[in-house]
Amino acid sequence: MTETILVATDGSADGNSAERLGINLAARLRCRVAGITVIEDANIRPPDSQGLSLPQFPEANLAAYHRARADAIAARFGERARAEGVDAGCEIAQGRADDRVVEKAQNFDLLAIGRDGRLAESKGVLIGANAESIIRKTSKSTVVVPFGTPVSGPIVLGFDGSPGSRIAASMTVELANSLGEPVHVFVDSKDKGRAVARFEEVRQLLGGLSQPMREISSTLGRPDVKLVDTAREVRAGFIVMGAFGRNRITEFFLGSNAAAVVRTAPVAVLLAR
Repeated sequence: MTETILVATDGSADGNSAERLGINLAARLRCRVAGITVIEDANIRPPDSQGLSLPQFPEANLAAYHRARADAIAARFGERARAEGVDAGCEIAQGRADDRVVEKAQNFDLLAIGRDGRLAESKGVLIGANAESIIRKTSKSTVVVPFGTPVSGPIVLGFDGSPGSRIAASMTVELANSLGEPVHVFVDSKDKGRAVARFEEVRQLLGGLSQPMREISSTLGRPDVKLVDTAREVRAGFIVMGAFGRNRITEFFLGSNAAAVVRTAPVAVLLAR
């Protein structure tokens, strides 16, 4: 049961979208929400000068600027929450952003983060470097939010029979019933017998749904591409899937399909754990 949501924001376009979605979701689920923004130590500490003769590093000025920026982010978060009828504040922390967010998230049921960070140079191979590190380190279900994502719409459940996808199915029931959104279940059907078994299993897992459900399968193409295509076609608000698929042992920070979906989806992706 989702009773608390933490929204991590850095003031970027994607962080702004995470704020909007996280607060809106909390208002619709009637649960508690809080924000966190982190002043990165690396942004205010002097770089290694390697013995060069340089002017004094403006550490105090940079610290004041980043503090003012964090204050503005926190104020906007509170205003946005009040506009949704939600009483919420935003903590300002300092240190490594990924570590501070992961620590804070331990006290929450769900974490919402922007897909890409504020600085272009902070992007990782798949998604923003901080987002990638947070997903790798956290044990919490996480909503990864790209810029411009809608805050409502049908839910697309990607189901592959893995333990993570079973958790995703349970979260889908809760979200769909609370938000009043229909559900589209996607199963890769290249192996027809396996697809039939998965649909049978997911029907049982979604037995508590009070919303309409549609089953979608695909025999062609990559599952991650077809899943994202399905989300576009139905104008989804969320994709929900397990953070780890059936081949999780071979992956670095999450399952291969999950990584590809997070990287390419135009909507929020909830990685269930």
